[in-house]
Amino acid sequence: MALLAVSGCADSGPTAAEAGETLKSHITELMKERHALDVRITDSGGRDIPCGEGRAKRTFAAVGRDPAESRGGDNLNDLLLGALSRVAFYRIAEDRGNAPIRLASDDYKTVIILESPGNGRYAVRGETECLPIS
Repeated sequence: MALLAVSGCADSGPTAAEAGETLKSHITELMKERHALDVRITDSGGRDIPCGEGRAKRTFAAVGRDPAESRGGDNLNDLLLGALSRVAFYRIAEDRGNAPIRLASDDYKTVIILESPGNGRYAVRGETECLPIS
């Protein structure tokens, strides 16, 4: 019985690597949901960025193109926001209008930033929280 109690107290959250893979999956699925064209990975992540105390974060970013090249950044970000709801639940952490939209997931320990510049170009980047390395 004591063994069960001890094992139940362990930190069950993801490692930086696990959350990084989730982040990568969410951003690539988001681009697929939006049917983005010419998707290109601009930050492949895959490496720990030290945060101190045996913790690190991971990053990932991608860009793509919307078939309607005249759409502005806010419209593109709104389209991405709608598509993200079909990929995973993220809450809006910051949306000041006419600026990037910052979204956070407490479950996945990830942050996604929708920062499309306009002219039909999508831009999405993200990072994990500072998490245990192993």
